Amino acid sequence: MSSRESLDKAGSIDDEKRTHVHVAAASEEVDTGARLVAGTFEEVDPKEALRLRKKIDRHIMPLMCVLYWIQFMDKTTLGSSAILGIKTATHLTTNEYNWLGTIFYLSYLAFEYPQNLALQRFPVGKWMSINIFVWGIALCSHAACKNFGGLMACRFILGMCEGSITAGFMIVTSMFYTRKEQTIRVGYWFLMNGTAQIIIGFISFGVLHSKTGGFQPWQWLVIITGLLTLITAVAFWFMFPDSPTTAWFLAPEERVTAVQRIKGNQTGVENKRFKKEQFYEALLDPKTWLFALFSALDNVPNSLTNQQQIIMASFGFTSLQTTLLAMVSGVVEIVTIFTGVHIASYFTNARAYVGVIYFIPTLLGILLVNLLPWTDKVGLLFGQWMTTISVTAFVLQLSWITNVTAGHTKKVTVNAIMLIAYCVGNAAGPFMWQAKYVPRNHVPWTVIGICYVCCMIILLIIRFLLWRENKRRDAEPPDTKYDDVYIEVTLPDGSHVERKVQKEYLDLTDIQNRDFRYIL
Repeated sequence: MSSRESLDKAGSIDDEKRTHVHVAAASEEVDTGARLVAGTFEEVDPKEALRLRKKIDRHIMPLMCVLYWIQFMDKTTLGSSAILGIKTATHLTTNEYNWLGTIFYLSYLAFEYPQNLALQRFPVGKWMSINIFVWGIALCSHAACKNFGGLMACRFILGMCEGSITAGFMIVTSMFYTRKEQTIRVGYWFLMNGTAQIIIGFISFGVLHSKTGGFQPWQWLVIITGLLTLITAVAFWFMFPDSPTTAWFLAPEERVTAVQRIKGNQTGVENKRFKKEQFYEALLDPKTWLFALFSALDNVPNSLTNQQQIIMASFGFTSLQTTLLAMVSGVVEIVTIFTGVHIASYFTNARAYVGVIYFIPTLLGILLVNLLPWTDKVGLLFGQWMTTISVTAFVLQLSWITNVTAGHTKKVTVNAIMLIAYCVGNAAGPFMWQAKYVPRNHVPWTVIGICYVCCMIILLIIRFLLWRENKRRDAEPPDTKYDDVYIEVTLPDGSHVERKVQKEYLDLTDIQNRDFRYIL
């Protein structure tokens, strides 16, 4: 009988009798953190937990923020390059330019689930660093492209590699931080997208004034950003930890405390074994597809990333003015994400409500862009800037999905499905922007507004379903199904002993573990 079958057999015992059976579980069945904390039941001292959290912050948050800044800056080089001359230099039509935005996300989509499986199978930090390095080479290669085909190949490779970044960050954040801490940390590394818009604005401003004969400004842009990416890849390989159980900057006793610190998440650290039953559970869980639908609809408007500077130029601003004005969107994104994640963390079970509230000014911005007279350039510009505010809801969704999903195979599967839906939305979005809709673009702006209204409704539906499930579990008798599970631990002297593993480290899913309560 397999260890999983043993666990299931233990769970099938009549709950009325509250009979406990000593179950021996194979170490590969349980969470990797179980081997560190098996048999340990002391509560973590709050002061020690705070000290350790600050130490973790110092070692991983700067790297995560830098990489997220780099990856978003690299993605938006296409939009910046449009103002710097790439369309003329490579003879791109409007449709071909749109395809360069779409192929990135089609590639992202195709490789997203394989990337998530690799993140489960291989060390997370090392796998991400390999992808970052390949990404950097592909980005530098843009400078050598002379036509649409070459750019398509480079953008395809970028999409393939980026599939590891957000998924990897979601896994790492859930490994090292408590559920309350995760919301703010996801916000911190995601708001680097806004920082990227500001920095690439300055870089674009600089290269716009470059005078290097046969080497055009857009080529300097991709070379500079590509070299920054390669440097980041090397730093990740040597400095980024794969797990709190092996983190180089933590002493052995600190690793134990780091694992114990996140016990309340009920999600453990990780498990390297692919579990089919968790995969199927993810597919049958309604909230998986609600999060996916939200992700798809919320990212149809993300096509604005590559259209923003073109739209601003249509307002009558020069290339120089457009380059500088695009940086304001970055400032808006930083401010709104920072405030949004802190508000969501301060108020208990408020993620859905905060997300809905942050959609409202975005809808107002869409109305301004559509209804203001075309002569009101300042009003149109402010309307465009306001559409950036809604990104806060997507950030809250990223942290929310890690909070309400347990079981490592289920987690990577749900992450993959959500990010595949993200790609579908991003791949479809560019085709809204047709030459026949210029300059007012009423059709794409209307589609964006409809998508955002649907997203508001979906957030509230998810919250209701999770609230109802929590109420159902509160009414259930205590779950003793997995109360007496032991694994064999090898002591320093080479001897073997069995030690009890708490339920939080059994790599159970949020549905298997009836003590799990959903954050709302």
